[in-house]
Amino acid sequence: MNTNETQWGPKAWRLLSLVRAQSPLIQCITNFVSMDIVANTLLSAGASPAMLHAAQELSDFTPRVAALCVNVGTLSPSWLPAMKAAAQICNEHRTPWVLDPVAASASAFRFEACRELLRLKPTVVRGNASEIIALSLAFAELHTNLSKGVDSVHESMDAVEAAKLLAQTSGAVVAVSGATDIVTDGNRVFGAHNGVAMMQKITATGCSVTALIAAFVAVDKDHALDAAVSALAVFGVAGEQGMKMAKGPASLRVHLIDALYGLDEATLNSHVNITHLC
Repeated sequence: MNTNETQWGPKAWRLLSLVRAQSPLIQCITNFVSMDIVANTLLSAGASPAMLHAAQELSDFTPRVAALCVNVGTLSPSWLPAMKAAAQICNEHRTPWVLDPVAASASAFRFEACRELLRLKPTVVRGNASEIIALSLAFAELHTNLSKGVDSVHESMDAVEAAKLLAQTSGAVVAVSGATDIVTDGNRVFGAHNGVAMMQKITATGCSVTALIAAFVAVDKDHALDAAVSALAVFGVAGEQGMKMAKGPASLRVHLIDALYGLDEATLNSHVNITHLC
């Protein structure tokens, strides 16, 4: 492990401590399935969640948030304009926002919605390998059916080049969740190796870590890559700690949130596992 890699534990702790100290207000336009666990993930990390998606409220509320999380999991025609409007408001106020393109290529409507949102310049895009591959192709004006619902048919390492291309063409930091989480700004590529396989058996853990990324970016707007890598590692370490007490997915969900709430500096310094891949 090189010197830079040994600094990730303290970096992750610094950002988690900032979230706890600042309690950034994170607006979440997210899907019905994920609202509960997303809100509880943010609360346990120290952030303040707001599950607000009515278009009529955006002009009053969105300018006050520290970051926005947009998740298209249960996308509907009535919600898409609100997602786009909130993203535009964030851009006008230089507020970071994060996109979770759930099942991006599952339908033509969803695919085009994700393309429209990408054009609004998210700070970070986080998805599974299939979603990121599909979106990378979308920015090359191609459309292919690569996704299987919300599950990935690719491993995260399969999407490294697609993630780099998407980062280069969209201007976003791109995170790919998998056995190893991949994060790139189009040039540098890091791997976050924390987490446990059973986290994939809990609905909306991916949605939750996207919201956590938004909270981390909110407290370090100038270093979105570091914020995204750190958030993924912190969430993964919480999963590892929670797994020590869990008997299955249901209890892991509870212990994951408890572990995130209770993470301390020593645990992060000794467990964060991040490598510079290229």
